Amino acid sequence: MLIIVNPAAGGSRGSRRRLGRIVAALERRGCVVVVRHAGPAAGDAERLAREAEAEFDVIVAAGGDGTVNAVANGIAASPRALAVLPFGTANVLAREVGLPRRSKRLAELIATGEARPIWPGRVGDRLFLTTASSGFDAEIVAAVNPRLKRSLGRFAFAWAIMARLSRYRASALSVRADGAEHRAAGVIAAKGRFYAGAHVIAPGANIAEPVLDLVLLQRSGRLAALGYLAALLLGRVARRRDIAVLRCRTALVAEGEPLPVQADGEIVGQLPIELGIAEQPLHLVQPGVSRTRLWFRRADL
Repeated sequence: MLIIVNPAAGGSRGSRRRLGRIVAALERRGCVVVVRHAGPAAGDAERLAREAEAEFDVIVAAGGDGTVNAVANGIAASPRALAVLPFGTANVLAREVGLPRRSKRLAELIATGEARPIWPGRVGDRLFLTTASSGFDAEIVAAVNPRLKRSLGRFAFAWAIMARLSRYRASALSVRADGAEHRAAGVIAAKGRFYAGAHVIAPGANIAEPVLDLVLLQRSGRLAALGYLAALLLGRVARRRDIAVLRCRTALVAEGEPLPVQADGEIVGQLPIELGIAEQPLHLVQPGVSRTRLWFRRADL
């Protein structure tokens, strides 16, 4: 197996020690492990995945959701099993499928676990595995300072939220989903339940299904944005009457201005953008259903 390490997420002393323990545990189980560190250049992790030699049975993304996104896009043309070592800030996909936290159990899962099909979303010509969005939340992602993110983790997002609130600008998005027209101040296309960590944004979403759960935030303004943030933190998104959730396979999102679009926590383009489903599934190494459900219950507490 090939482990591709994001130096920003896996560069700390603790992450290096954890990676060493996992590699040793894999090798004790008879796995042949090669570790390659992505460089600082954008797209380097994706390139390493795309150029991985044919003898690698499993490609492992060691980093956050952005690293997993890059590796998934790198192997999309010639699919093989994908595994995840969650070394990032939010680790949304890891939470979604219920990856174990302990290094020993994580190594055991990667060495012996089943690679089951998942259906990534598509934003433009790129895949995403958790969410893609445009509106206030994508502007927050665009405003995050990479240096602050490396040093402060999630607190860098709190700083970006305050910065964007102080310069808030209303948006009126046009969303055409499976042929039906909608209007919204923000749109989040979800492939799973979780968003920005352990916060539930789309309760019925399932990464194993070839469909998008489209979350439409219907009100604009600073107070509305703060209300949506509070609802997310308190687990009350599904209770708000000004949030609509619909299922679709394709959606076209547009606005008068070229607003940023994020996918899996990384800015990937600007509006207008087409959302959809990948042409074929990826196979992700993940725990069994019962373990995943147990992890969900823990995460919701």
